[in-house]
Amino acid sequence: MGEHSDRTTVTGRHSPSPAPAGTAAPVTRAGWRDRMPAPLPPLLGLMAGILLASGSGWGWPLGALGLLLGASRSAWLLPLVLLAGTVGFVREQAWARQPDPLAPYVGGTLTVRGHWDGQFLSLREPPARIALSPKPHAPPGELTVRGTLTRPPARRIPGGFDYAFWLRSQGVQALLAGTAVQNSTKEPGFRSWFRRGLASGLPPQEAALLTAVELGDRGALGDPAVNASGDVQDAFTRAGLAHLMALSGQNVAVLVGLLGLIFARTPLGQVGNARFPVMMLLLLGFLWLVGPSPSIVRAVSMGELALLGLWLGRGRLDVYGVLTLTALGGLIAQPAWLFDVGFQLSYLAVLGLTLSGRAAARLPERWPQWLRLAVVATLLAETFTLPVVAGNFHQVPLVGLPANLLAEAVMTPLVPLGLLAGLLGPLGWLVNSVNGLLLDALLWTARTFGAAPTVAWGSVSPAGYAAYAVFAVTLAAWLTGRARAWVLAAVTLLGVLCTALPARLVPAREVVFLDVGQGDSTLIRANGLNVLVDGGGTPRGDYDVGAGTVVPALHALGVRALDVVVATHADADHIEGLVSVLGLVPVGELWIGQRRTDDPLLAALLDAAAARHVPVREVRRGDRVQSGDIRLDVLWPVGPPWSTADNDNSVVLELVSPHFRTAVLGDLPDPAETLLGVGPLDLLKVAHHGSRFSSGEAFLQETRPVDAVISVGRNTYGHPNADLLARLQARGVHVWRTDEVGTVRWPIP
Repeated sequence: MGEHSDRTTVTGRHSPSPAPAGTAAPVTRAGWRDRMPAPLPPLLGLMAGILLASGSGWGWPLGALGLLLGASRSAWLLPLVLLAGTVGFVREQAWARQPDPLAPYVGGTLTVRGHWDGQFLSLREPPARIALSPKPHAPPGELTVRGTLTRPPARRIPGGFDYAFWLRSQGVQALLAGTAVQNSTKEPGFRSWFRRGLASGLPPQEAALLTAVELGDRGALGDPAVNASGDVQDAFTRAGLAHLMALSGQNVAVLVGLLGLIFARTPLGQVGNARFPVMMLLLLGFLWLVGPSPSIVRAVSMGELALLGLWLGRGRLDVYGVLTLTALGGLIAQPAWLFDVGFQLSYLAVLGLTLSGRAAARLPERWPQWLRLAVVATLLAETFTLPVVAGNFHQVPLVGLPANLLAEAVMTPLVPLGLLAGLLGPLGWLVNSVNGLLLDALLWTARTFGAAPTVAWGSVSPAGYAAYAVFAVTLAAWLTGRARAWVLAAVTLLGVLCTALPARLVPAREVVFLDVGQGDSTLIRANGLNVLVDGGGTPRGDYDVGAGTVVPALHALGVRALDVVVATHADADHIEGLVSVLGLVPVGELWIGQRRTDDPLLAALLDAAAARHVPVREVRRGDRVQSGDIRLDVLWPVGPPWSTADNDNSVVLELVSPHFRTAVLGDLPDPAETLLGVGPLDLLKVAHHGSRFSSGEAFLQETRPVDAVISVGRNTYGHPNADLLARLQARGVHVWRTDEVGTVRWPIP
């Protein structure tokens, strides 16, 4: 396999003889593949397989198709691709049907012991891997923990993370909730030595960041004791620098480069190709040190194949053939990686980088070569990963290019110096004095550029992936000289218009009852009007429902700003998440029912509104907002506080359209709900998560709902109450519970 070029000279025994002088050369019709620039078929094939798999559930068939096209320039790879595809399919089926050794223990409170690698706990008996929540901030080693074994949650909100599937793809069978560490023993050996070197002489935050850069372990950055402000990972994401904390080709390239320099100055480097197998073994040792992940497995596999080619005297290998082989190897070992965001981003970024040379040639020649390559490498990596980044993280950084150029200047010395600090172990402080300065510069870069605005992005639909695929084909054709610039510009503009205009021409009309666990959060989208009623919250724990659940759901639904945010009453499971919503999403006005000065949660919400200059309005019956044929009326409170209980003073809203009526009651109990005068409803949002004090007989007789939604999660309050469910069932009301069906999206006719 040699490197592709645009012109091929054929020599050898089977070469055609040149035509005699004066004789017309025979004309042969070129196939579509021969007319295309050499990189395009495998490039587009691999991209298609990865993007289609990320945008649909047709994983292995579409991935195999892409890999088949990726190998199409190397005929010898085709049988291997077919064989590996068959093996991968069998592996995927076996993976999907493998028995669960932890099934008998689900729901029980257990004390278990196993090996903790910083991310998962590997048990000896029964042999299984489990995730721990909350994640203990203990070093890798032997760990004894106690908690309740549960099934991990799947995706339950728009744009939410499918935690259950991701854990399964990592070989994890269950989640131990409420984890309490009973005993911890630090892991002995080289791994512990290496981690000591990374932390030696550094403050906790810089040590955690260096561990993330060198080992890909970001666990310590989530520890409030290390990252008090909790902004480090978010800053890296908003600046487009999150990939720096995920091990990839840069770490492997630095390691191979260092080994090459070392061996070139040793006797081993003078003995033929003897250095290459040694370097291959050391590269495998590096993989053992950091642990397998899609991106590092890809980088190490490509490094191994490149070294193997040099060892065997084959020279540089075809990058698309190498990518195909490494992808197949990884997917045979772990089929679910095809759906892993890290796998998709890693391969798409490398595919973009294969066009760096052609793209750099289009920049002004007076620019230094290193600058041209750095600029195009960053732009191509961001462009090729755009749909996956936008669809999974729901935001696209605007400052990725300058941020990455500055960050790469810091990473170039930091990666090898960090590696040296790890190798030195307790003596790592000798180089960490320099590493500390580099880490501070990296943190400054992330925080400075992370403060810049980002483009909020909704979920990417199949039409969005199709539009991007057309753009990617045109971009690759332009870079290889087969399309003009105006064609690329026209295709780009057409793709933007086709994907952006429909949502603006036909605004959404729906009520979205978000699954926020034991809490409440309802989004009303009506003819361009966006109203959020409550934002959920967690009275216990440090998980921010607003930032972690509500805001991602808003972004996934394409909601970039809110006209009105309503805090029905000052209970944590209703308004705690609104603090982050006000901090992360532009808001036109905040509605409250009762301005209390003695409630810390309400005070925090009002402080957040003041910080963002959001007007606060105490609403009463008769207040309303209207958009087209849809009206949102305030029904409660009617005047001064009805009682001293927060629930009794909940803000109640009624949504009215020509063909639909619904009401959102907060936690308003019976008998106050009978004073509302609601009238018949098509859909009832049951008050107070279905408590026994909600939706009494008189109220149900008045409203006669056809359907009812109960926002509820795992709780110890007995919600929803059995008597309430019996009342609804007796009237033939169809009940939708968020703890059973996840987020409920109800169209407004």
